[in-house]
Amino acid sequence: MSDSVKVFAPGSVSNVGCGFDILGFAIDGVGDEMIICKNDQHKISIQAVKDYEDLPTDPKKNVAGVAIQALLDDLGSDQGFDVEIIKNIKPGSGIGSSAASAAGAVVAVNELLNKPYSRMQLVEFAMKGEEVASGDVHADNVAPATLGGFCLIRGYNPLDVIHIQPPNDLWCAVIHPQIEIKTKEAREILSPEVSMKKAIRQWGNVAGLMAGLYTSNYDLIGRSLEDHIVEPQRKVLIPEFDELKLSVMEAGALGCSISGSGPSVFALANGKESADVIAAAMDTVYKRTGLDYKIYVSKVSEGGVKIL
Repeated sequence: MSDSVKVFAPGSVSNVGCGFDILGFAIDGVGDEMIICKNDQHKISIQAVKDYEDLPTDPKKNVAGVAIQALLDDLGSDQGFDVEIIKNIKPGSGIGSSAASAAGAVVAVNELLNKPYSRMQLVEFAMKGEEVASGDVHADNVAPATLGGFCLIRGYNPLDVIHIQPPNDLWCAVIHPQIEIKTKEAREILSPEVSMKKAIRQWGNVAGLMAGLYTSNYDLIGRSLEDHIVEPQRKVLIPEFDELKLSVMEAGALGCSISGSGPSVFALANGKESADVIAAAMDTVYKRTGLDYKIYVSKVSEGGVKIL
């Protein structure tokens, strides 16, 4: 059995328009790499992350350390691990930075311990790490990062994750303005109350999106990618959001919305060619802002964390 393993932990898009806090999908285009090794000190050691010195190395405060400890506690093990994180997803990006590290950590440790847990079981441990970053237990990023594809979080007590394989030619373009929006702060601006009229429209869209994914009905997926509740409140945090959304829809996007808490914005597309055109439209809008940004074009990932 190996004493070390390297993994690729994918980024993820959560909320997916109408699915606030209950829906997410994994993307192949960007992710963290992690190298995890067993040690004989019976403790978790987190190396300082290059270019992100402000990320905690205390395993009780680091998402990877907390997720690993949750797994070890459940297993009743005192095995120690050294954790190196090659951070390719900027914290606060809205594409699952903390979730990638938490998911990658538990998949790697599970591999080194001869796989005592299924991928679905690992989601619960990764959630413990995600809680450190967001202040709340939620799985709409860690589930797709761990399992791949789309994940619907039906409930938490007990955790009930429905895993959905994406349609074969579903692609995603994501623009990440190089500004930071903290998840906690983005939650604070949301109204605690929702009108019945908006709720009914939102429920219809969630149901329509699920039906579209299961039947590979791209038109239905596009019609259902509408958020009447969260996007109108959060879009003020993202520069040129309205112009960006209008441009990508005119460029042929199935739908467009905020990724997670932002500032990233995603658009779904039928095929790579369409996704490339949408990415070009994103680039045109943001060239005028003077802001730094990155654009990723990726097929919606069919797998989650990969062993390298």
